[in-house]
Amino acid sequence: MPGEPSRSTLIDVTNQQLHSFLTGRLEGSSPDQLCEIISARSLQLRNVSKPYGKPSPSSRKAVEAGSVKLTDGVTFQVDEVEREFTLAISARFEIDEIQAFVLLRSFLYNEGLSSNGGSTDKGVVDELIAAITPFYYSERLFVLRVLIPLFRAHENTEDSIHDVATKSLPEIMQDGHQFAVDLITEYVHKTEMDIPDVLRADPRVASRWAKQNMKEQLVMLEVLFWTVWGYVPCDGPLVVRIFETAYNTNLGSSQKNATLLLDDEGNQLQQDCAALWIVVTIEVLELERVAEDGGVELSATPSDNTFYPSSPESLRRIHEIVTSNLSSQHACTHLAWAFILSRLSSKASQMKEIPDSYRGFLDSLHPHHNRSKEREPSHVLMARAAFSPEAGLFKLLLTLLTTSPLFVTSVAWKTGSTVTDPNAIAFRSVLKGFVIAMVELVPVELIPDFDSLVEVWIALYGRSERQSIGGICRQFWQSDWRQGLARRAIFDVARTRFPIHFRPLVRLLRAMTASGFIDTDPLSTAASSSQPPAEENEDGDREICSRHVFYYMDKLPTFSLVIPLASCSGPNAVYEKAQAAGPSLAYTNLRAIRLPGGSVMPARSKGRLLSGDGGDHIAVCWQDEHSGWKVVLDVLTEYVTRRRMYTGTADLYQDVTFGRTGPGSVPLTLRLEDVGMEIDDGGDEALATDALDLIRSVIQDNEALAEELLESLESGGDTNNSSDNQPPDLVHLTTMILEEALSRSQARSFSRTQLITSAMSVLSALLSLPKYSLRVWLYIRSTSVLFGPSRTSGFAAVALAAERVSGHYTMTLALLNLVQQLLHEAFASVLTIPPDNQRLKQVKEEVLLRAAAFVHGEIWVEHLSWKYAQLGDRFEIGRRVSSFYGYVLKQSPPALSDRPFPALSQAVADALLHKATTSTINPLVSSIAVAPHILSTLYASRRYGDARRLIYLLESHLNLTRLILSYKHSIPDSSKPCLLEQALCARVAGGAGFTDSSRSRIDPIDVLANYVKGRDIGTAVPLESIRVLYALCTSLSVTHPSPATILGHLSNPEATVASFVRIVQHPYEDLALRNAVWNFIALAVDKEPALANLFVTGQFRIPNNKGKSKQTAKLKEEEESKKHTSALEVASDTLSRWKDLWEANPQLLASVFRFIDVVWRHGLEHKNLIDATRGNEEFWTNVVAVVREELGPDPDYETETFVILDNERRSNLHEAVSVQSYRNMVKSYAVRIIGQDIFLQPQPGPREPAKKPLSYSKLAPSFKAEDQLNELILEAESTSYDPGLHDKLAAQLKQDFPGLSLHQLQSQDLSDEREFGDDFTFSLELLRSRLQQCASGDVGADTVEKVEMTVASLNLNLSLTHAQTALADSWQFLLRQVLPFVRPEPAIRSNLLSLSATISGDLALEKRSGDMMAKLHGTRLNLLLSILEVVWFSDSDSDKHINSFMTLVGNMHKVLLNEAQPPSQSFLGQLSVPFHQSLLQIIYFCVRQCRNLAKRPKVLNASSRLTISGLLEATLPLVIDALCLTFNSARTRLDLDLDRDMELLVAVFEQCTRSDINASSLTWLTRCQETDVIKSSLELLTRTDLIGLTDLPLLRTRRQPLYAPHILLFHMAVVSIPSGAERFASEGVISAYSNNGISLAASSGLIDVMLPELPGERSPAHKAYCSMIAVVSAVVSALRRQHHFFDAEACGFVQLYGKQIVRALSWSVGDPITLPLLEEMEQVVNLFYALAESAPPTAPPNPVVVKVLRVFTTHALMLLQQLNYALTHPNHIASLLEPVTAEERALLEKEPPAASSLLSVNMTDLQKHPLTARLVHRLFRLSSSVLSTLISISRAYDVLLGEQEEWPVQEAVIIPVRSSACNPKPILTVLQHSKVVPGEPASLGTLLELANCTLGVLRSLVDRPAGQAIAPPASIKETPLDVREGLLTARKTLEALLVYAVTQLAMWLSKPDFDPVEMDSEDHAPQTIDMRESSKRPSRNLTDRIRRGMPGEMATDLEKLLKQAKPVLQKSVDISDRDAKGDLTQVLLRFMSEWVMTTPS
Repeated sequence: MPGEPSRSTLIDVTNQQLHSFLTGRLEGSSPDQLCEIISARSLQLRNVSKPYGKPSPSSRKAVEAGSVKLTDGVTFQVDEVEREFTLAISARFEIDEIQAFVLLRSFLYNEGLSSNGGSTDKGVVDELIAAITPFYYSERLFVLRVLIPLFRAHENTEDSIHDVATKSLPEIMQDGHQFAVDLITEYVHKTEMDIPDVLRADPRVASRWAKQNMKEQLVMLEVLFWTVWGYVPCDGPLVVRIFETAYNTNLGSSQKNATLLLDDEGNQLQQDCAALWIVVTIEVLELERVAEDGGVELSATPSDNTFYPSSPESLRRIHEIVTSNLSSQHACTHLAWAFILSRLSSKASQMKEIPDSYRGFLDSLHPHHNRSKEREPSHVLMARAAFSPEAGLFKLLLTLLTTSPLFVTSVAWKTGSTVTDPNAIAFRSVLKGFVIAMVELVPVELIPDFDSLVEVWIALYGRSERQSIGGICRQFWQSDWRQGLARRAIFDVARTRFPIHFRPLVRLLRAMTASGFIDTDPLSTAASSSQPPAEENEDGDREICSRHVFYYMDKLPTFSLVIPLASCSGPNAVYEKAQAAGPSLAYTNLRAIRLPGGSVMPARSKGRLLSGDGGDHIAVCWQDEHSGWKVVLDVLTEYVTRRRMYTGTADLYQDVTFGRTGPGSVPLTLRLEDVGMEIDDGGDEALATDALDLIRSVIQDNEALAEELLESLESGGDTNNSSDNQPPDLVHLTTMILEEALSRSQARSFSRTQLITSAMSVLSALLSLPKYSLRVWLYIRSTSVLFGPSRTSGFAAVALAAERVSGHYTMTLALLNLVQQLLHEAFASVLTIPPDNQRLKQVKEEVLLRAAAFVHGEIWVEHLSWKYAQLGDRFEIGRRVSSFYGYVLKQSPPALSDRPFPALSQAVADALLHKATTSTINPLVSSIAVAPHILSTLYASRRYGDARRLIYLLESHLNLTRLILSYKHSIPDSSKPCLLEQALCARVAGGAGFTDSSRSRIDPIDVLANYVKGRDIGTAVPLESIRVLYALCTSLSVTHPSPATILGHLSNPEATVASFVRIVQHPYEDLALRNAVWNFIALAVDKEPALANLFVTGQFRIPNNKGKSKQTAKLKEEEESKKHTSALEVASDTLSRWKDLWEANPQLLASVFRFIDVVWRHGLEHKNLIDATRGNEEFWTNVVAVVREELGPDPDYETETFVILDNERRSNLHEAVSVQSYRNMVKSYAVRIIGQDIFLQPQPGPREPAKKPLSYSKLAPSFKAEDQLNELILEAESTSYDPGLHDKLAAQLKQDFPGLSLHQLQSQDLSDEREFGDDFTFSLELLRSRLQQCASGDVGADTVEKVEMTVASLNLNLSLTHAQTALADSWQFLLRQVLPFVRPEPAIRSNLLSLSATISGDLALEKRSGDMMAKLHGTRLNLLLSILEVVWFSDSDSDKHINSFMTLVGNMHKVLLNEAQPPSQSFLGQLSVPFHQSLLQIIYFCVRQCRNLAKRPKVLNASSRLTISGLLEATLPLVIDALCLTFNSARTRLDLDLDRDMELLVAVFEQCTRSDINASSLTWLTRCQETDVIKSSLELLTRTDLIGLTDLPLLRTRRQPLYAPHILLFHMAVVSIPSGAERFASEGVISAYSNNGISLAASSGLIDVMLPELPGERSPAHKAYCSMIAVVSAVVSALRRQHHFFDAEACGFVQLYGKQIVRALSWSVGDPITLPLLEEMEQVVNLFYALAESAPPTAPPNPVVVKVLRVFTTHALMLLQQLNYALTHPNHIASLLEPVTAEERALLEKEPPAASSLLSVNMTDLQKHPLTARLVHRLFRLSSSVLSTLISISRAYDVLLGEQEEWPVQEAVIIPVRSSACNPKPILTVLQHSKVVPGEPASLGTLLELANCTLGVLRSLVDRPAGQAIAPPASIKETPLDVREGLLTARKTLEALLVYAVTQLAMWLSKPDFDPVEMDSEDHAPQTIDMRESSKRPSRNLTDRIRRGMPGEMATDLEKLLKQAKPVLQKSVDISDRDAKGDLTQVLLRFMSEWVMTTPS
C-alpha cells in the first residue's frame, strides 16, 4: 500500500501465487525470497486443522488498538473501516483476527473490489463478505497445495526448488510422521463436520461450504500422497491408519453432508476422492520395493523399522482390513495385497527359521498347511478373486485411467476437478508398479481376459500427455524388460499371435513409444496434444522408447500362420508334424516359404502349435526372424490393393500384389490372406489405421530413427521384379490410402475418420524428413483431393461436409496440422534447396498458396457458423488457422523485400490487411471480443477443457493481431486506418451479460483491457493483450484522421487504470506483464492525453454541481475514499527502492524511469499534477543518485556457449549484458528527466536571474567535481560497438548459407518493445527454425552453432550499443538545458574544455568503420558539440584552457583525416545517419575561437599556429568540395538538409578564410578554381527561387527561402578577401546578378521591404537584392583601380537596377522609414562609393562611370537634405519608423513616447529611446557614407592637396547658401532671405547645419566613458551601441562634412563664369541609364547674386565651425584612436585662409 514504511509478503503474495512460484508457472522470485515467504507462513502451513487459526482475545485486542504485527515482523496500522471489515471476516469464517486482517489486505491488494458498487441492497460488510468468500476458500486450498511442490522437489535433486524444499520442509514440520497422522485425523474430522450454524439458513451457501469441505478433503489426500511418496516412510502404524481410514470412510464416500453433494460437482469430488484413496492405498504398500530382491525382510530385529513389513502386527491388521471388504472398488488394493502376501510367503519359504513374531500371521495365510493339496495359499485365492468377472478389476483400472481426473487431463479440465496436478507422473507410476506386480503375480497367459489387460496396458502407457508417460515407458524398456520374462510376457503373448492377431502387438508397441495420445483418441484434446514438450528430457524419453519399439519390431523371432490340416498330409504336403521337446505339438515345413513382408522361411523350420480347435485349420507359431515393419507395410499395401480392386481401379496396376509373387519364384509364396489374419469389428480400416499410427508414433519428431525405419521398409525388395513393378513406398501408399478414403462416397464412419486422420498425420510426420519430404510435396501437388479448387470433390466435399453434419472435426484438425507441417517444412528447408533448383521452391509455394486459399476460404471465414459437438473444436480450428497466418507473417515478414515465399506472405498480408474484408477480420475480432462471455459460461458449466482451449485460441488470435498491427506500422501508408483497427474500435454484438454493464454490444478494446487484469486466463493472454493494446495505440497515434481516444472505448476507465496500476505495483506479479504494462502506460501518456491524465492522477476530476450541495459533498467523500493510487505515485514509490531494483531487476527499473521520462516530456500538460513531485527533495535525491551510480566495466559479449535460462536457450552472457544495458537505459532516462525538469522551469523576466530548479541543484555538485563529471560524461561517450561481428556474420552466412541474409532475421517487434539481450535485433528463434535442416551431421551442427553464437553475440553487442547511445543522447540533451546555469561557472567551463579534448582524442583515434559506427560517431560528435556549446567562446582563457583548446583543435584535425570515418562519406550521402553537420559546427567553434586567440598578443606560439594551420588545411579542401557538391545537388531538388548543410559549410568557409588566421588565400582559391565552386554557386543562384514563393508553406515556416541567403553569404565571404574578389569578378558575377529570380522586379523598381505573402517578416527578395549590391560593391572596392572592365560591368548593373536604386535614394522626410530600407540606402551608397574610388587617378575616366556618378551626385544632394532634416528632428523621424519584423514591433512598443519639443539631437533623451538612438546613429552613418562618396566623386582631397589649376571645378555642386529646412517657403522668399527648402539639393547651409548638429552630438559623447551603452542590442545578432561606436561615427561624419564644405566652397569661388545655356544643354543631354536628374541648376541670375553676397558670410560661418570643432575632434581622437596623427581642422583652416578667405567678395 502507498505510504507504508515496508511491505509484507504475507499480504503481497497470496498462497495461490506462492504455489505458482513453486511450480514454475510464475517467475520473478529467487530461492532465498521463496524461503523467506515460506518461513513467514510456516505456522500456517503446519496447522492443517486450523490454518487460519481461530478468534482469540489477544488478536482482537491488537486489531481494535489499531496496530497489528504480522508473523514476519512487519507492523501495520488498522484504520476504522479496516477494523470493522476485519472483525466481520473473523466472525464469519471463525478465524483469527490478525489472519482476517491479512486476508482482507491481501484480497484488496491482489484482487480488488468489483466496481459495481450500489448494485446490491446488502450492506457494505455483507458485500465484502460475499466478495471475499471465494478468495478465502481458494486460499484455504492453496495453503495445503503449497506443500505439494515442496514434497515433490524434496525427492528430485534436479528440481529448481530442491534447495528451497530441503530448507523449508523441516521448518514447517519437525515431525513428518505426526504431520501425516494429523492430515488423516483432520480428514476424518472433515468427513464428520456439521455445517456451521451461520450458514444453515441459505441452502446455496451451505452447499458451497459442503463442497469446499470436500475439496479440502481431496487436497488433503493429495498432500498425504506426496507426504508418503518419499518424505515420510511408510511404517506399520501409519499404513494401518491409512487403510483404516480408507475403508472406514468407504474411500471417502461416507460424508456427514452427503445430501449436499448430490449434483455433478459433488459426485465428481467423491469420485476423485475414491480414486485418490485407491492410489494412496496402493502407494503405501510400496509394491516395487517389495518386488525387488531382498525387498522384504522377515526378522525379529529388522534393519529398517520404518518399513511396514517389519511390523507383524501391522501386517495382520492390514490383512484383516483388506480381507474384510471384498467390494469391487477395493479390487486393486485386494490384488496389491495379494502380491505382498505372495512375496512374504516366498520369503518365508526360503528361510530356514521363521521369527516367532511372524509365525502366527504366516500360518494364517496357509490354514491347511499340512494338507496343501486341498487348499491353495491365500494370495492365490485372493488373486483369483480379484480377476473374477464379479470383482471388475480391469473395469476399475480402465475407469481410473480413462475417466478420472487423476489420470486424464482432459477430464480434469472438463469437470473442473480440484485435483492439483491432473495426470501427475507419480500417479501413473503407482499404477505402473501395480500392473507390473499383477503380471508377476499371475502369468499373463493365465490372466483370463487378455484383451482387457492389453487395453489397460495401452491406457496406462499410451493414452496420456507425453510428459506423464515418458518416464514410465523408458523405465519399462530399460529396467522392467530386463528383469524377467514375467514383466514383458504381455509382448511375448502378443508376438506369438502376430500377424494372425495383428492389432494387439501393434497397439501395444504404439503405446510404448511414449508418444502419448493420438488425435482420434477421445481422451485427447487437440489443445493438449499440440502443446510443445514441457521439459527437455521428454524428447529424450520418447527417442529411447521409440528406438526400442523400432528394434523390437524390426527383428521379430516368430511368425504365426493359420494352416489348413490338409496341407500337412498327402503327396503335396507343405507341413508335417515333428518331434517336440515339450508336451506341445511341433510342426516343420517341407519347403521354403516366402512370408508376407518378403522374408523367406527356410525349409525344416520349427513351429509350435498355438491352437487347434478340432476344425480344418490350426495356428502354428514358427521360429523365423523377420521384420515386422515389412509386414506392416504389406498390410497397408494389401489394403490399397483390395480397395482398388473393389472400386474397379485394379487396372491402374499390372500386378495388384506389387511384385510379391511371380512366375519362377522357387519358395512357396504366401499372401496376407493366406496367413489367416483375423479382422475384427473395425475391419481392414482398423488394421491400416493401427499400422499408420504405429509408424507415425515412431517417426514423429525423430529424424534419425524415421530414416532407419523407412530404409528398413524399402530395403530387401524382390530383385526379380522390374523397377516398374516394385511396391509403392510409404509416402505413395499413405497418399493412396488418403485419396481412396476421401474419394469414397459412402456414409461417414468413425473408422474412416481415424484412417484419414492417421494418413494425414503420417504425411505430416514424413515432412520432417528431408530425404522423404520432397515426395510428400510432389504427391500433395499432384492430388486434388486435399486442397482442390472445387467444393464438390475431395476434402471439402467428403470430410468438411460430413464433419459439419456430425459436429466432430477430427479430420479438419488433422488437415490443419498437415498444413502447419507443410508450412514448417517449407521454411525450414529454404536454405537446403540448391540455387539451381528454384523449381522446387515454386512447387512448395504453389502447394502452400493452394493450402492457404483452401484454409482461408473453406475454413477460416466459415468456421464460426458451423455446428460443433464440442465447442473446444471450434476454438482449436480457429487457433490453428490463426497460428498458420501468424507463422507466415513471422517467417516471411511482408515488409522485407528478400523474404522467402513472397507470394504466400503477400497473400496473407493482403487477406488480413491490404485487401481485408469483414468476413476475414470478423472471426479474429469477434472471437477476442466475445471470449470473456463464453469463458464465464464455460466456467459456470464447469467445461474447463473447452475453457482451456479458448484460452489457447486467445493467445494465438492476440499474437496474430499484434503481428498485423506491427506490420501495418512499418508500411508507407500506415496513416490510413486498416479494417482490423476499425473493427477493434467498433462495438461487437453478442456480449450481453459479460460485463457489469447492461450493454448488448461489446467494445473489443475494453475486452483487451479486461484480459490484462484477468486472473483466470493464465499468464500468456494478459501479456499478449497488453502488447496488442500497445501496438494498437502506436498504430492509432499515426492514423489520420485521428480516431477516438482509447479512453472512449473503456467502460470504466478509472477501474481499468487502477487495475493496470495494481499490476505494476504488485511485487510478485509476472515480470514480463509488469514491464509490458509499464511500457503501455508510458505510451499512453505520450500518445493519449486523456488516458495520460488518468494515469498521472489516478481519477477523473468531477465538476462541482452547486445545485446539489449535499449530494455533491457525499459524492466527493466517496470519491476520496475510493481514490486510486496513480501510476506516478507508484513510480515515485519505486524510486525509493531503486538500489534494490538496480541490482536485482534493472529492466523493471528502466520501465519505471521510462514512464517518468514520458510524463516529464509532457510536463507542460501535467504541470499542476507533477509540481508536487518536482518539489520533492527525496525524489530528486534518488534520481540524481541513479545518475551518479557507477556502471562498471562493460561485460563481454562474444558468446562461447549456450545455457538454459527460464526454460529458454540463451547465451551464457545474456544476463550480464541485459543487466548492463538496462542500467545504461535507467541512467539515460534519469539524465533526461533532469534535463526535462530544467526545461520545464519558467523563463525568468528580463532583469531577473535564472532560478535554478531543485533537480539541477541536486546535480550541480557533480558538475563542479571534475573527476565525477569526467566519469559521468566519458561513461556516456563510450561505445562497445564491434562492427567486426557484423562483418564476420555476413561473411559466415555468405559462405555457409548463401540464401540467408541478416536482413531476413530482423526482429519485427516494435522497437520500443524489444528486450535487451541475445534476441535484441535479430531473431534467434527465426534463425533456428531456418537452419534446423542444415544442422545434420557434426560439421553441419557445428556450423549452425557458430552462426547462432555469432548472431547472439551481435545482438548482445547491439544491446549494449543501443543503451550506450541513449545515454549519450540524454547527456547531450541535459547539457543544452543546463547552459544558463553552467556557462557562467569558470570552474565547470575549465572541466568541460579539458573533457572536450579527451573526447575529441577518442574520436580522432577511432578505427571502427561502417554505417552503424558512423551513426555512433555522429552521436559522440553531438555530445562533443553540446559540451562546446556550454564551453562557448572566450577572450580571457588561461594557458591551461588554451592548451586544452589546442589539443581539441589538433584532435579535430585528425578527426577530419580519419580513414575509418571519413567525413566525405557523410557529405556524399553514403551513410544512413550523416554526421557532418555536427562536425561542421564543432569546426566552426574551433576556428572562431582560434580567431579570438589570434587577436590576443603573444598568446599563440609557433606550435599552436602550426596546429591551427593544420586544421585549416584539412578543413578548407573538404568544405570547398562539399560546397561544390551541395551547390550541384541543390540545382535538382529543394531539400531542408541541403539548405542546412549549405548554411554550415558557408559559415565554416567564411571563418576559415579570414586573413587573421589564414594569411595566404592561394591554396583555397586554387581549390575553388579546380572545383568551379564559384561558378556552381552563381549557376545555382540564377536557377534558385530567391524569394521562396514556389513553396509558400515552407517559406512561412522558415521565414526565408532555401539556399539563396547562404549562396549570397558565400559570395560575400569570397569577395571580402581581395584576391578572392578578383577571382570572383572573373566568374561572371554581374551576369548572374543581372539574370535571376528578382532581376525583373529590381529593374522595374518593384522590390519592396515587405512581401504580402510573408507578413511580419522582411521580404527575402529585398534581402537578396541588398546582398547582391553589397557583393558588387565589395568586388569593385577590392579591385580598386586595376580592373576597369569590371567598372563598366558594375555600371551596367547599376543601369539595369536604376529604378530600384533611384527609389532608395529618393527617400524624403515625408515617407515612412524602415530599417531594411535604411540598409538598402547604405548598400547603394556604398556601391557608388566603390565606383567613385575605383576611378583611375591619371587615366581619363570611363565616361559611363562619370555619368553614373554625376547622376548619383544629384540624388545624393537631395538625400543629404532629407538626412539633415531627419537628424535635426529625431522625434519626427522616430514617428516615421515602421517596424517590419515582430522583434522590431516589440522594441517599438517598448519605446517610451518622445517629447514633442524635441527638435535637435539630445543624447540624454536618446538614451531613454534606444530604438530612436539606433536610428539616429544609422542615419549619421548613412550621411557619412553619402558625404564620403561625394568627396570621392568631387576629388576633394585633390583640391586640398593639388594646384588650383588642377581642381575639378566642374564638381562644385554645393551652392553656398544658408539652409532653413524647418521653414519651407516659395523659392523667391527663400532667395530673398537666403534660405533653401528641403525639396532642393543640399546647400552649404545644409552642410553647416548638419555639421553643427553632428558637433553637438560629438561634444556630448566625448564627455562620456567610451564603453557606456547608448542603446541595448535590438536583436540577438546585434551588439550594444556604445559611446565609442557613436563617437567614431559622429567624428567621421563631422570630418567628412567639413572637408566637403571647405572644398566645395573653394571650388565654387574659383569657378569661372559659365553659360546657363551650357548648363541647360548638359541637363538635357541624352542619358545612358535610367537615372534622371530631378532638379535643374540655379539660373545665371541666381549665381551672380550668390557670388556677390553669400560666400563671405558662409566662409566666416565655416571658419567659426572649424575652430569650434577643433578641440572636440582632438578629444575624440584621443579617446577612440590614439595612434591617429595630424589635425584635420588645422589643415582645413589653413586651406581656407589661402583659397577662401582671400577670395574677393
